Amino acid sequence: MRQIFLDTETTGFNANLAVNPDRMVEIGCVEMLNRKLTGNNLHIYVNPERDSDEGALRVHGLTTEFLSDKPKFATIARQLLDFVADAEIIIHNAPFDISFLDAELARAGHQPFRKYVASVTDTLVLAKEMFPGKRNSLDALCDRLEVDNSGRTLHGALLDAELLADVYINMTRGQDALLMDVDSPSEGGVKAAKIDLRGWVLPVLAANVQELASHEEILAQIDKSSGGKTVWRKAA
Repeated sequence: MRQIFLDTETTGFNANLAVNPDRMVEIGCVEMLNRKLTGNNLHIYVNPERDSDEGALRVHGLTTEFLSDKPKFATIARQLLDFVADAEIIIHNAPFDISFLDAELARAGHQPFRKYVASVTDTLVLAKEMFPGKRNSLDALCDRLEVDNSGRTLHGALLDAELLADVYINMTRGQDALLMDVDSPSEGGVKAAKIDLRGWVLPVLAANVQELASHEEILAQIDKSSGGKTVWRKAA
């Protein structure tokens, strides 16, 4: 199972303005195979062809001067699409990033992002289901799940994607069901996470002599209390 944790940074917060829309400035992708990080990551800075809003600049710190010699999105679009092809894409607050990806792909003459990937999973939706009524930002989840984010002084797409991978592993490690239902769409039309554990080999631990004796003693006490009416005695 190939999963890609994806994050973006942008010049602002609206990808769909008719005039001078906000643009993407950074893309970070972290690859995971069978719940193990591979180190095969993708990190790209993008020339947005416009200045960042003051608020966005405070978040990511990527200045117009720094980005001026970086490739434009149309130049790196195929590299990105080849990297994410047919994978499950995991994003925190997926509608935001997808809206920017779709806008940039449209400008470059490509189809919407979901056409190239197997599925999109939104960890914000998953977090709201697991921790209703609580703060579920990436920083809040790092604190709650004891993921070290001490190096996150500014937002960075690759760093945030790496943190999201750690958060996701912690969020899905103790799930109740072995296979989560992905047939029912959740918020924003994004499906819930699917974790297939059928390949795992679980150890079988047999009870020792002392444990078996203690078990029989407890059964005998229950049988006595019920007046000999316990189901297992009748079955025996």
